[in-house]
Amino acid sequence: MDNFTLCLSTKVLFGKGQIANIRHEIPDGSRVLVTYGRGSVFKNGVMDQVHSALKGFKTFEFGGIESNPHYETLIKALPIVKQEKIDFLLAVGGGSVLDGTKFIAAASKYYDQNNLWEILTTHGEKVKNCLPVASIMTIPATGSEMNDTGVISRVGTGDKLGFAAECLKPKFAVLDPSVTFSLPPRQTANGVVDAFVHVAEQYMTYPVRAQIPDRFSEAVFKTLMEEGPIALEKPDDYDARANIMWAATNGLNRILATGVPQDWVSHAIGHELTAMFGIDHGRTLAVVLPAVYEYEKESKKQKLAQFARRVLGKTGSDDELADVTINETRAFFEKMGTKTHLSDYGIGEDAIPKLVKKLEEHGQTGCGEHHDIGPKEMGEILRLAL
Repeated sequence: MDNFTLCLSTKVLFGKGQIANIRHEIPDGSRVLVTYGRGSVFKNGVMDQVHSALKGFKTFEFGGIESNPHYETLIKALPIVKQEKIDFLLAVGGGSVLDGTKFIAAASKYYDQNNLWEILTTHGEKVKNCLPVASIMTIPATGSEMNDTGVISRVGTGDKLGFAAECLKPKFAVLDPSVTFSLPPRQTANGVVDAFVHVAEQYMTYPVRAQIPDRFSEAVFKTLMEEGPIALEKPDDYDARANIMWAATNGLNRILATGVPQDWVSHAIGHELTAMFGIDHGRTLAVVLPAVYEYEKESKKQKLAQFARRVLGKTGSDDELADVTINETRAFFEKMGTKTHLSDYGIGEDAIPKLVKKLEEHGQTGCGEHHDIGPKEMGEILRLAL
């Protein structure tokens, strides 16, 4: 088991009706900018709850944050922050809204206001100060509500890059499963797949006898595989939604990463597919993860087999069980309604050189748990995903 440092500083308010309690979590006298996406939070009544909870605070709004939030949109919030002397940011929506709000929080205090894209090209390493952020999550998926990271797209250049900084950890996160009842099947499925792959990136590497994160990961896998289909069939099943929501949060709040090697190749490739073709993030991961398993089957064999034994309850040799895990993972994604081949999205062999070139531009070398995956190898993974 490897050394690790862990700090879980986000306060979680979980359950129905918890939005009302945010008034006790925001400092008195705060000037709050409420951020949101395309407006679904008005249709499902969430924003009404937010306005009621924030009575007595000076509030402002910034909407229109996209799925895969656009840099071009986010920088439009900065004049509002400055003009209205905003000192607290509240993201109301899914992980994309929160990621975008984290960028606003970092950009508002960045040392070089003439070069804000640097926050992304340096992956946040120069972010030392930011506005405080909190979230009310309406889509369980990214785990952004309990970590310090975000991912931003720049439409003009076709880039999608991640960033992280300690000051970007949300001060609190409201997780009310009932607000997810109205999610369409596509978003429900994308969220479950995204959370599943987050866990896989931290689990499906090689054994280091890290029993706690391994067993925790296996519990999250089982929860998502059991509850995901139920949420599709019965959208208003509170317990299914609650288990998925908490699974997604635990999928990337850093607990599962304690003491273990990590991969993240699927995400590196998936981000390029989203940036180039506009495919939903969760859907890109459903395509790429099984291909990563195929490409790295030998080096991941022990953990692939462990998954089959502990999560799927299968028996057999490591070689047999590695194939079982690959096939069952693909079958689960398909069951959730997410296709698992590039050809399902009209993407063929001719796209691979363009994707590899972008991976090279973004310095994706030495990736994976063995630091042996680069753009060339990612191109081979993409061919397996055709």
